Formats: sequence, structure tokens, C-alpha cells
Amino acid sequence: MRLIALLFFAAQFAVAQPTTILAERARAQFVDEVLEDRFTNLLPQLMRREGIDMWVIISREYNEDPVLKTMLPSTWLSARRRTIMVFFDRGSTEGVERLAIARYDVGNLLKGAWDIDVRPNQWDALMTIIQDRKPKKIGLNRSANYAHADGLTATEQAEFLQKLPQDYQKRIVSAEKLAVGWLESRTEKEMAVYPMICRLSHQIIQEGLSEAVIQPGITTTDDVVWWFRQRITDLGLDTWFHPTVDVQRADRGDGPANDFNHLRTFSKRPDKEIIQPGDLLHVDFGITYLRLNTDQQQHAYVLRPGEATVPESIRKAFLQGNRLQDILTEQFVAGKSGNQLLSAALVQAEKEGIRGTIYSHPIGVHGHAAGPTIGLWDQQKGVPGPGDYPLKANTAYSIELNAAVEIHEWKKLVRIMLEEDGFFDGQAFRYIDGRQTEIYTIPRTLGYVK
Repeated sequence: MRLIALLFFAAQFAVAQPTTILAERARAQFVDEVLEDRFTNLLPQLMRREGIDMWVIISREYNEDPVLKTMLPSTWLSARRRTIMVFFDRGSTEGVERLAIARYDVGNLLKGAWDIDVRPNQWDALMTIIQDRKPKKIGLNRSANYAHADGLTATEQAEFLQKLPQDYQKRIVSAEKLAVGWLESRTEKEMAVYPMICRLSHQIIQEGLSEAVIQPGITTTDDVVWWFRQRITDLGLDTWFHPTVDVQRADRGDGPANDFNHLRTFSKRPDKEIIQPGDLLHVDFGITYLRLNTDQQQHAYVLRPGEATVPESIRKAFLQGNRLQDILTEQFVAGKSGNQLLSAALVQAEKEGIRGTIYSHPIGVHGHAAGPTIGLWDQQKGVPGPGDYPLKANTAYSIELNAAVEIHEWKKLVRIMLEEDGFFDGQAFRYIDGRQTEIYTIPRTLGYVK
């Protein structure tokens, strides 16, 4: 709990000084504390929910299963040689046994269970563990819907099956839902620090979309992109994707109001442009910190000489983006699928005259994480497979979407492209660190608008 208290202090202090980042040793302590809590309290619930009493995860160094990567202690940056993890549910009294069929204990989290002097062959050691425990179902990470849950390679599967007695081969099941549950579930300890992580990401965006970084007529969108990348590095953070900065403006002369062809596409990155007064800037940005990710999109307007505020038409367009966010999150009910959420939200948006496109996704230990996909930018009628997965409690999402709105004085449509990270507790949705409700101006006094 001491580390949780330290992180709360850092989060409060970070409002004024976003460079307050934990040192590597403190980060490692926190990661291991969270992981121990997840193994002890979350994993048994998930295994019993999915009816799998033995979960076997097999990986070789440099080709790690995505799930195994999230289970390694802070001092393990990869698997070692071949690392095999076995989780066996001994019931509510004894809990889940955690074993590593490896030459080493996996930190303090999994006990090494391979005595090479007794059984020189690693597979034989694994077979002994299985036969001694007689599991009813053996979960393996195989999935057609989620790459996150499909980490068992063809070679490892073939060697495993070659050794596994025929009777036990009948007990093999896909661990897809168990793996997705492990990846998508956010614990109380994680949610204690996620607001601070989202706040850091917001603060970096605000700094990048300001006069501290942007000089209209000189600075290019690419300059800002690389400023973001350098800022992440300077703060000792990481990112899971290269940021995007693009502009929409009145004088581009590239299409009538009812023509979508001039709007930013999603199949290629926008070209580098010099930022000018009157531009509507958009950034897509995220960080990785304490094994959690952010994914945020926000807007800033570059004031023209004599302007003091964002033009009313653009401000009203932005409010349509906010309303589309509300329409989607109002649909959040546990048990609904991603496709059901998408369909209901688009129907309501059409009723309200909003031209919306929705492509929201889970977030957490991955940026585009496992869980219910709520549309893709090019699949607005539903996403077979991951779109059919149900919404569950204690899961986090990037509410990503856009509203296309006509700006009459520009004689064209603009897209209000928004993305903010939120949490669903099973009853209600909330934004983890608020959301942008007003467009930033350049120049402006720095300060996050919630």
C-alpha cells in the first residue's frame, strides 16, 4: 500500500509538474505488487468462471505469448529459453497453484517445478505435472478472434501434443475467454493509478498543442509528431504507436460540403503540413506506463490575428462529437455485445442528425486490447467475432469515434475526431481522467479543460 500512496501523491503533484514519474525501481515494485494481486485474487475467479481447472501457457524466448508477457515479473523482460507456466485450480480452499516448468522460479510469482536431474526432458516434466493433477479441462491459448489469445505457436503445440497422453488430449479446450478475461480485467490496484497515467498523457497533449511547441507559419505537423515522441522519451515513458498530428482548414479547396473524399482517411498517415492560423489541429497520442496504456485524440484551434476564441461553428461541431460519445456510453450495459452497442449508438445518432462513425476498443495492458470491439472505421455494420464478445464489469475502453459536421463558412465537412479512455464498473461508465469538452486554443494559458 505504500507504493499506492506514493503514486497518489505523484498523481496530485503531476498536475503542476508532469515530469513526476516513478524511478525504475519503484515502478518494478508496483508492477510486481499488482501482478501478485492479479494472480491471487483475479485468476481464480476467471478460471472458475470459464470452467478451466488447468491453464498451460508455453513460450520461447523472443516469441512470447502475449498473455505470458503480461505475467512476467518486472525483472523478466522476456521468456527464458522455453518457459512453461501451469496454473491449476485446487479449489476455493487451496486456491490456484502456480508452477513454472522452467530451469528457474519466475521471480517470486511462480515456483520452478522442473528438476533436470530427475527428468532431463522439459516436456516429460510437464507431463508429470499434468498426470499427477488429473485436470478435467486443459486450456491452451488458441483463438481465431484474438491475436492476444492465440499465442501458442504451431511448433510448441505439435511438441506438446506429441507428448501428451491420448486421454488428456480429449480434455484440451481453447482458453480464449480465459485469456481475454485476464487481459481485459482491471483490478482495484490498477484503477488506483490509471487516472494518473491518463492525466500524464493529457498533460503531454496539452503541452504539444500549445504555443510552447507550435509557431504558426513555421512549425509543421511532423515537427509536432516528433516533439511528442521526444517528450515521451525525455520523461522516461514509452508509447505503443507513433503519434499522428493533422489539420483541417477552410482554404484547402479540396471538396464540397457533401464530399467525404477530402476528409482524413484511416488507411494512410496524413501528409506533413505547415500549421497556419485558422487551422483545426487534431492529435492521436498515447503512452505506456506501469504496463498500462492510454489512447487519446483531442483538438486545438490556431487563432487568427484578432481572434480570441474558437469560431462558434467549430465549437458547435465539437459539441456534436461530445454528444456522440454520450450516445455510445449511454448504451453500456453488462452483457451487451460490442456489435449491439455499435448498432444502438448509430441508430440513436441518426435520430439526432449526427453523422457518426464509431470504432471504439478495449484498452489496458495493450493499446488495442482484448475484449468487445465496438465497430471498426471501415466496418460500421458490426465486426464478426470480437464484436460479438460481451461487455463485462471492470473493463476499460478507448471511446474512439468521429462526427462529420458541415462548417458553412468553410463550405465543407470537418470530422471531430475524439478518443478518451474510460472505465466500466458493471453498472456505469466513467472517463478515467475526464474528457475534452472545449477545443484548446493556440496561443492559450495552459490548463486542462474537463
